[in-house]
Amino acid sequence: MLERHLSRLDPRPRAPEAETEASPAAPHADTAAGHGWKLKARTAAQERLQRLTVEQKCEVAQKELDEMRGDLQKLKATSERVLNNYRATLEEADIHLVEIKKANNEFDRHIAKAFREKSGILMGAEKVVRYLDRRMRAKDALVEKLRLKNADLKVQKRKLQMQLQEKEELDEALHEVDFQQLKIENSQYLEHIDERNQDLLCCKLTAGKALQVLNSHKKKLQSMMDESKLLSSDIAARRQILGKIEAETVQAEKERSKAEALNQRLRSQLEKFHVPHVLEYVTAKTTHSELEQNVRAWERKVEISEMVLKTHTKAWNKLRMSTAVAPVMSQ
Repeated sequence: MLERHLSRLDPRPRAPEAETEASPAAPHADTAAGHGWKLKARTAAQERLQRLTVEQKCEVAQKELDEMRGDLQKLKATSERVLNNYRATLEEADIHLVEIKKANNEFDRHIAKAFREKSGILMGAEKVVRYLDRRMRAKDALVEKLRLKNADLKVQKRKLQMQLQEKEELDEALHEVDFQQLKIENSQYLEHIDERNQDLLCCKLTAGKALQVLNSHKKKLQSMMDESKLLSSDIAARRQILGKIEAETVQAEKERSKAEALNQRLRSQLEKFHVPHVLEYVTAKTTHSELEQNVRAWERKVEISEMVLKTHTKAWNKLRMSTAVAPVMSQ
């Protein structure tokens, strides 16, 4: 790096450092028999004097880095310019190819197709001439359009060149202090950009964690929604069962009220009931037996009376029929 830096400062060829160090060391080697330690101390002091300090090394490295960045930028600009030229050439070739295909298709559609369809008839040259004249007029119009566009682009190029020249003149007017100030501002901006990048990285990490938490909460929400649907259906079923139970409860309450009323009535009757005396019971039982015997006797009498009535009814009917037939026979 030091050699490249010196070659940039002084483009003349330089001898290697080893030769420069070996040339003064030769005479000392001849007299090193008696003064070895003095020679070593002297060469160490010379080496310390010839070495660069840390600041000088940093300055050389920074300048070489700036030069390499400048060369890289120049190479990048040259490569971009060459690449743009190649792209423009390819685009122009594509446009020409499309135009050639289009012209071929038009010629085939207007001239060659008619010639193939009417192979027995000679096609007039006027039609071909008209077609070529129309194509030439179209080409002339395109050339005029491109010429105007080229002139406009030249005007824009001239304006840009003037602006670039003004900027270069303005850059030349800047002093070393301005460049140092720009470097300081650039370093500050770079530090600010690094801080922003760190903040952005932290924000991305936070966003990733938040996204993971959000996904877990979404899963929990989905499971809770499913559980809520199950609970809703269970609640609806239990409400139906509760409605049925309430209806049954109302019906049971009504039946309980009826049973309670009957129970009260029976209790009141039970309270009003008095057990009769034994003699009264025996007398009532005897009377009941006598009444039952009388009923059976009267039922028997009724049956006998009904049989007698039927016998007398039959006799009466026969007598009436005989009395009704006698006058008829006399006549």
